[in-house]
Amino acid sequence: MTQEPDVDAIVRQRIRSLRLARGWTLDSLAARCDLSPSNLSRIETGQRRIALDQLVPIARALGTTIDQLVEPPDEAGVVIRPEPVCGTPGVTSWLLSRERFLNGVSVAKLRITAERPTGPDQLRIHSGYEWFTVLSGTAELRLGERVILVQEGDAAEFSTMTPHLITAHGAAVEILSILDHEGSRAHRRDTDPH
Repeated sequence: MTQEPDVDAIVRQRIRSLRLARGWTLDSLAARCDLSPSNLSRIETGQRRIALDQLVPIARALGTTIDQLVEPPDEAGVVIRPEPVCGTPGVTSWLLSRERFLNGVSVAKLRITAERPTGPDQLRIHSGYEWFTVLSGTAELRLGERVILVQEGDAAEFSTMTPHLITAHGAAVEILSILDHEGSRAHRRDTDPH
């Protein structure tokens, strides 16, 4: 396995940092990944090259993936520059999480204006769970027959199996929304401009 020295050093540092964060000694981690403590020490200190057949059990033992261990520490891996998407009238969204995290949750910022349709036929139901916090303005959350006002700085969480709709109460509202995988998939279908 050919590795660039800077990536190699990053992987070594991440292995050591994850081990120490768990409070494990070299012996503890070595036992979990079927390596000798001396081999593991040489890997961490750069006295031995890291082979793929060693990296797989080390990553598994540390509860991470090889991708996360070798991910470059550049700005492209950290900074997200979301593009606005206007799929539904009155709703603009910015996806703030990366696509590779779709097995977990999705984070999005939404700006909702009075132009969003609010009729009873707009309420959606799908499997999943949603959480949001209001960044500015007041959100009107419709859950079945209930209408709940969520003020700036407040948060709401609910099962998306309840018919629901988030609209602006008065002026525009901006929210930060976190959806689990099922909720995210359903909302992407709802706002798909195609």
